[in-house]
Amino acid sequence: MSDDRAQRLPGDPPSPYEVAYGFSRVVTAGGLVLVGGTTSITGDGFVIGESPYDQTVEILRKVLHELSRAGVVADEVGRAHGEVFGSIRPLMTMIEISGLIDPRMLVEIEAVALAPPPR
Repeated sequence: MSDDRAQRLPGDPPSPYEVAYGFSRVVTAGGLVLVGGTTSITGDGFVIGESPYDQTVEILRKVLHELSRAGVVADEVGRAHGEVFGSIRPLMTMIEISGLIDPRMLVEIEAVALAPPPR
């Protein structure tokens, strides 16, 4: 089923799984911006970070970049978000799973944001 109002964007850079498994990193539709599950893997299959902390820092950087591409946040907003993240307490789900697609990956994050209204 296709929705002509939805815009699909590959990751920047795309993960090695996007084409092989047929998914988009970012979908915008009806004022929502959805960033699919994101890990710290690079386009050439290298996983950035050996600890959950290091991977999370890289993933959040990637999510902010993808949201910025969709017009949701700019670099200044991303930096401010990092400084005040603890006091805002955004919605978050934490689950424990047996593993991700690549055993080097320790963390995966997805995001949903409201796009700014068209000008």
